[in-house]
Amino acid sequence: MPKRADLKRVLVIGSGPIVIGQACEFDYSGTQACKALRAEGLEVVLVNSNPATIMTDPEVADRTYIEPLTPEIVTQIIECERPDALLPTVGGQTALNLAVVLGDSGVLKAHGVELIGASLEAIKVAEDRLQFREAMHSIGVAVPESVYVKSSDEAMVAVETLGYPVIIRPSFTLGGVGGGIAYNLSEFREMVERGLGFSPVSEILLEESVLGWKEFELEVMRDVADNFVVVCSIENIDPMGVHTGDSVTVAPALTLTDK
Repeated sequence: MPKRADLKRVLVIGSGPIVIGQACEFDYSGTQACKALRAEGLEVVLVNSNPATIMTDPEVADRTYIEPLTPEIVTQIIECERPDALLPTVGGQTALNLAVVLGDSGVLKAHGVELIGASLEAIKVAEDRLQFREAMHSIGVAVPESVYVKSSDEAMVAVETLGYPVIIRPSFTLGGVGGGIAYNLSEFREMVERGLGFSPVSEILLEESVLGWKEFELEVMRDVADNFVVVCSIENIDPMGVHTGDSVTVAPALTLTDK
């Protein structure tokens, strides 16, 4: 793709503290993004709440803010720095959630800030359980049977069809926070209440269990022209049911056949 001459200053959002599901890979990718942007002649403004990172070193960005990663703080930085674009894709779930809030609240539009790396619509499709399921169905990709609910009453009706065990997945949460696997009614009620509380949009997906299945991950890079490359195939040694943040993995995948 040709270099864009209209972008002069980019705000990069870091991932904050290292936690399961959002670890040091985002510090590395964020650092590389800052270096790549500066190498192209762009001015880089960085905000990250974690000072113990490589990306907050003085030489990585032109200006660095070590501040809480909240919509209010990032809005103040946007008002002060007036960036042309915001890059949220190297800051994990934290940065993606911030980008959605800033986009929906009108902050980005009001200050003429463009989202780069992923559009607001793409982030929502990837993060919203219902939209993601519908997107997979639209291209013929099989997904486990699931029901999207916004209340305990709706959940009680849905589980009668799905049966037990059932997986609870709150929308817009990191590393499985607020979710889990319910094996009976009492566990289900407790997890539904917890999941609705943890989801910032009070929505959860109830999904049929695939416990014990093999789990594989594919790292794919795709550009705006729909070119893509599979960078790496990864196989989890532990089966489905063990969170990937706790699972041992090997690369490349070893037990997939050509079929």
